[in-house]
Amino acid sequence: MSVWKSLLSGAAGAVALNLIHESARSVIPSAPRVDVVGKSALKRYLPRVGVRPPDDERSLYAAALGGDLVSNAAYYSLVGLGRPEGALPRGAALGLLGGLGAVFLPPLLGLSKEPAARSTGTAVMTVTWYTLGGNVAGLVRRALG
Repeated sequence: MSVWKSLLSGAAGAVALNLIHESARSVIPSAPRVDVVGKSALKRYLPRVGVRPPDDERSLYAAALGGDLVSNAAYYSLVGLGRPEGALPRGAALGLLGGLGAVFLPPLLGLSKEPAARSTGTAVMTVTWYTLGGNVAGLVRRALG
């Protein structure tokens, strides 16, 4: 297993996911708002580890987006665990599980479910888009061999 190929694949999946989220939220009123979840998480949890979250909305958004890209890239890089030929089904499974986590975990972490699951349609979009990100990671990993 090549760590760099896995990380590159994970980064491709994370970028694809964030491009979908950021593009859709400007045109689909019921689109998932993972940026809102990320900002809430930063405000809630950074002070618990002695870090002050950014004061202004723009910096908070940038920190949430950066954290989302890094965490999703690390998560999607798991697509490299195994043979390249199996990367696409692994990517789809990772995406599906990631999407379900984005829908169901926020309330368990003390965050609002609204941004990712305020309606059935929003929840379906969340799971679908995470799955697409996983598929991109899988395709890139398979292509890299």
